[in-house]
Amino acid sequence: METQPILARKIQKRIENSLFKGKVIILYGPRQVGKTTLVKKILESYLNDSVYFSCDEPDVRQALTNKTSNALHSFLGNKKLIVLDEAQRVKDVGLTLKLLVDNFPNIQIIATGSSSFELSNKVIEPLTGRNVEFHLYPFSVQELLSVNDQLTVQRILERRLIYGMYPEVIKASGAEEEKAVRSIARDYLYKDILMFQDIKNPEILEKLLQALALQLGNEVSYNELSQLIGVDKNTVSNYIQILEKAFVIFRLPPFARNLRNELKKLRKIYFYDNGIRNALINNFNNVDLRNDVGPLWENFMLSERIKWHQSHNQQPNLFFWRTHSRQEIDLIEEGQGKLTGYEFKWQNQRYQAPQAFQKSYPSTTVSLICQENFLDFLN
Repeated sequence: METQPILARKIQKRIENSLFKGKVIILYGPRQVGKTTLVKKILESYLNDSVYFSCDEPDVRQALTNKTSNALHSFLGNKKLIVLDEAQRVKDVGLTLKLLVDNFPNIQIIATGSSSFELSNKVIEPLTGRNVEFHLYPFSVQELLSVNDQLTVQRILERRLIYGMYPEVIKASGAEEEKAVRSIARDYLYKDILMFQDIKNPEILEKLLQALALQLGNEVSYNELSQLIGVDKNTVSNYIQILEKAFVIFRLPPFARNLRNELKKLRKIYFYDNGIRNALINNFNNVDLRNDVGPLWENFMLSERIKWHQSHNQQPNLFFWRTHSRQEIDLIEEGQGKLTGYEFKWQNQRYQAPQAFQKSYPSTTVSLICQENFLDFLN
């Protein structure tokens, strides 16, 4: 049976350790990823001394817009922990948060936003030095392991590869998983992007996402994408940046230090969630009926590794490595003065790093990560 999403989020303890230190806490993440559930869980420890506001409510937005510090304090009351959910909906929210943190240092504000680019644009300048940022992603393998044994997680691995890790999808069962992930992709994926960005052709955005989904695991050329979907290269670049800031996709640049024939210009683009990717190409077939298991596994491992690093408060540089002769390594991590490489294969097999890489980076260990040992990689 699928696990139910009652598990604690790994990021919760880090947020709680940052409370009441004189800074606004900003929690970014896409819609439906569980931000509201998480902040309400944190509020449970302050039941009599906290208050929750949804900035989707017009009266809340009005009360927080263009107000003096006294008016803000009067509205928020005497609670010491205050959550402003979907704060990007408040006009000039950064100025509002600056007034609160400067005038009422004993009050802790947690502001959430499903639209990174919009909320960050509004808070970065006013809150310089006054905020701490966190990012919430779909559930992680680590979080599943907190309430399941390793055998259970192994058993549901193929379903997670197909349907992804969004909380509503994890909570669903059987045929409901597909319905849940389709709903997220259809109803929430573009909502903030279209609301806050002047995108005149949303169908171009969808064509771009479908093209990226079909090129999963391959190097991406903005020139080729522009020709494929019929817009100029700058538009492609702009849309990709927006999709990245909206937590739909992320980019992996090439690692190039020593070899003349290492790729230096192209990049790879992955999805934060496998289910969203599969919804975009309308393919929820089982693993044994697919010809894209390799890219799916690569995408899943990369997105899970990002979650893993966040839970450990680490920020290494991430790359892929490839030569023009098509020798490649899926992931190169650069952190604490050393390099580590990983190759992702669905099936276990004998593996040795390309000789060109070994010769140029002799002190770097490269490991094969497959379905038999991925739990060690992510736990």
